[in-house]
Amino acid sequence: MTTPLIDCLQYAQFSASVFEQMHKGGVHAVHVTIAYHENFREMVLNLEQWNRWFEQYPEWIFKGVDERDITEAVESNRTAIFFGFQNPSPIEDDIGLIEICHQLGIRFMQLTYNNQSLLATGCYEDEDTGLTRFGRQVVREMNRVGMVIDMSHSADRSTLDAIESSQRPIAITHANPHWWHPARRNKTHEVIKALTSSGGMLGFSLYPHHLKGGSQCKLDDFCTMILDCAERYGVEHLGIGSDLCQDQPDSVVTWMRNGRWSKDTDYGEGTADNAGFPPHPSWFNNNTHLVNIKNGLLTAGMNDADTKAVMGGNWRRFFASSFKPG
Repeated sequence: MTTPLIDCLQYAQFSASVFEQMHKGGVHAVHVTIAYHENFREMVLNLEQWNRWFEQYPEWIFKGVDERDITEAVESNRTAIFFGFQNPSPIEDDIGLIEICHQLGIRFMQLTYNNQSLLATGCYEDEDTGLTRFGRQVVREMNRVGMVIDMSHSADRSTLDAIESSQRPIAITHANPHWWHPARRNKTHEVIKALTSSGGMLGFSLYPHHLKGGSQCKLDDFCTMILDCAERYGVEHLGIGSDLCQDQPDSVVTWMRNGRWSKDTDYGEGTADNAGFPPHPSWFNNNTHLVNIKNGLLTAGMNDADTKAVMGGNWRRFFASSFKPG
């Protein structure tokens, strides 16, 4: 069976050219962000746009809802698109909307995006109070319906609470180890160890603020870090979640970081002098470049089986066990 190529997080400015690059790059599945701060109705409008794209470009993309769609993608040489939220705002304050969103095809939801939410604490808050009462109920409901808990933008205590509270393994779809590069959004050894020890998945991010050396990060440094993580945490818990923001205008950064909650500009990992999207590393700026990571891992000394696992096999296994009702 062909091992799929899977990227478990992108927020590109999606278009025909991006979909064609997925096809040329042999990318079999992509988890795409369809909500940052949108409410339920606004999120549905984004789904409408995706339905139009599925109708316009059926030779390249189709909607994915479970692991069988990855098999379909491999056999038809197309890309299965899986939906996720980077914030729980689409469920508003209604726990019943979790099941509705799952029925609409949503397979991932972050409990926070940088800030405190109704569910948990984001990584930019000064105090981390962990999961809220509502948050614990949301975790149970996500477990029940088959929606993956994603803690990529959450603070440490909240993440550890989610790992402990969830009856199913959770994911950090796009982040890197804090010990490799001390960005505030990257994850501590304690968090990654707890995540992987419980069967969860870590997707490595290519977003420059998360990389040692930023936009100038070297491919061999990135791949060596993955090999180090494989030794520390087990290769079976590792994948790619690139956080590719290809072709997005800088104005989108304001929406990502500020949403509706702030009149002040929140620069996140950036600075006032670099408030927009940072340039991608030269070896990864579109979907045809995922093969560079594969080749880089092999060059760094990872064997073929482990490389295939990181590039998609592990995510495939995780999807198969995570998207079914619990």
